[in-house]
Amino acid sequence: MEIGKVLEIKRKKIIDLEDEDVIAMTTNCQEYRTIREYHLKAVSPEEEEFPLAYSLVVHKDAIMVERLIHTIYSSQNVYCIHYDQKSSDTFKQALENLAKCFSNIFIASKLEVVEYAYISRLQADLNCLSDLLKSAVPWKYVINLCGQDFPLISNFELVYELKRLNGGNMLETIRPSSSKKERFTYHHEFQKRYLEYMKVLEKTSILKSPPPHNIEIFVGSAYFVLCRAFVQYILGNSQVQDFLEWSKDTYSPDEHFWATLVRMPGVPGQISRGAGDITDLQSKTRLVKWIYHENFLYPPCTGIHLRSVCIYGSAEIRWLLNHGHWFANKFDSKVDPILTKCLAEKIAQQQNQWVGLASEKRVTH
Repeated sequence: MEIGKVLEIKRKKIIDLEDEDVIAMTTNCQEYRTIREYHLKAVSPEEEEFPLAYSLVVHKDAIMVERLIHTIYSSQNVYCIHYDQKSSDTFKQALENLAKCFSNIFIASKLEVVEYAYISRLQADLNCLSDLLKSAVPWKYVINLCGQDFPLISNFELVYELKRLNGGNMLETIRPSSSKKERFTYHHEFQKRYLEYMKVLEKTSILKSPPPHNIEIFVGSAYFVLCRAFVQYILGNSQVQDFLEWSKDTYSPDEHFWATLVRMPGVPGQISRGAGDITDLQSKTRLVKWIYHENFLYPPCTGIHLRSVCIYGSAEIRWLLNHGHWFANKFDSKVDPILTKCLAEKIAQQQNQWVGLASEKRVTH
């Protein structure tokens, strides 16, 4: 709490590295990898046999993206970066530079102009998923992240957790409320006005046709942890393509697309319709603190709020680490530069400890 108080006083003076600094950092790849000590990242045989894939859909703050990648990086994994076509040239160059420094990090082959709540956000992940399936890395699961996400556990622990899924998928999927149903029962289109830097997608009075193939709609979030077989299935399935086409004029289709598909009978890693709702607190994919649930489902935000979501403060680190989720959102070094540094150090310690313990166990046996 004392750390939080100090940050409250100094918040207006917090500065961080700019996109130009990340360009400078990554111009000499060998020097960059050495300074950031990528060569010291410990990897166990268990992790090498269970590679993961990441889809990173980002649009600003290259240093936050760099720190996220540095924290989740492991040499056997593969990483697809999709940056918004609207992003600044310096942001794009910073990520191009970063990707060129690693054989297992690449920029998506097809890039979208990503608009808030529009199909383009979903398409960005689909583009990365398609590229990741073409990768030579035989990854077992794929995880999607944005630039303000951060991990809460090490890669070793994540692999252990994913093995326990036994081919199942992990994401939020619940039956929609009446207000959420309006997102996909009415046609939505862009209006000639803007909210901050975003176009505004608004509901019209035009009713949509029912979903194709009698698909029952579930809702959730844009965040997923999906098995490889599921991704292979949905990218080659005509019913899924029909559903994607039908979703193009809905509001935030990424928040019903994945939640619905994992409930479809016969899909790999299926979550049965009789399984009941899986809420964001039950799904381990992302820990998000909403302002209207504070002091009820979780303690109050010690950082600031952006569109009803908490940008975490350092006083929440114990809660974040002890909640049981694998990743959390949102983080911003301009709000709190200490929290992500502490989390990164803690995760690095956990990785080294777990790899060391696993090595000792193998020697003993």
